[in-house]
Amino acid sequence: MKSRILSPSLLSADFSNLAEALKLCEEKKSGAVHIDVMDGHFVPQITYGQPVIKSVRKLTSLPFDVHLMVERPEEMVDTFAQAGADWITFHQEATVHIDRLISHIHSLGKKAGISIVPSTPVSAIKEILPEVDLVLVMTVNPGFGGQKLIPYCVEKIAELDLIRKEKKYNYLISVDGGINNETLPSVLEAGVDVVVSGSAFFNGSFNWEA
Repeated sequence: MKSRILSPSLLSADFSNLAEALKLCEEKKSGAVHIDVMDGHFVPQITYGQPVIKSVRKLTSLPFDVHLMVERPEEMVDTFAQAGADWITFHQEATVHIDRLISHIHSLGKKAGISIVPSTPVSAIKEILPEVDLVLVMTVNPGFGGQKLIPYCVEKIAELDLIRKEKKYNYLISVDGGINNETLPSVLEAGVDVVVSGSAFFNGSFNWEA
């Protein structure tokens, strides 16, 4: 992945035509595809699982960033890796043995990401920042598309960028939630690398030139 890439979120795509959604991602010069997996427990909604990811894997060469919004992600990473995930991102709030899980994801030959919800501070993950490949900052409460960005979450992006520079860490910073033409400048200025956009991207209103 290169810096400042667009990663459209399939959560906002037409589920009846994911092939066309992936084609659009390629046409718009996306650098990855963001795939939200929801279990109905960690977040209220249920989306799709391993069979769907496996079935659409052959439709594009873009990397799949699979975002596990699930409880006990350690029980699922093997099957999502087998289904075609390139990046596996799980939530700090969803599991206890984070260091072990990161190591396991790496042992599968995949990139490991960690995500935090709006109420979780960066300090909760500072110990494992040297180990991860990506940090996903949720700028809405996860579970539903089309929400408005929570402004204080942008400060976490800036904090993560500062830590990365001071410590010379190599993780990418990703942002997900309420990203549109109005909010994009603030997250780019804060230091984000991977921009996840769902509703704005798939309704055609999002202008990406970063």
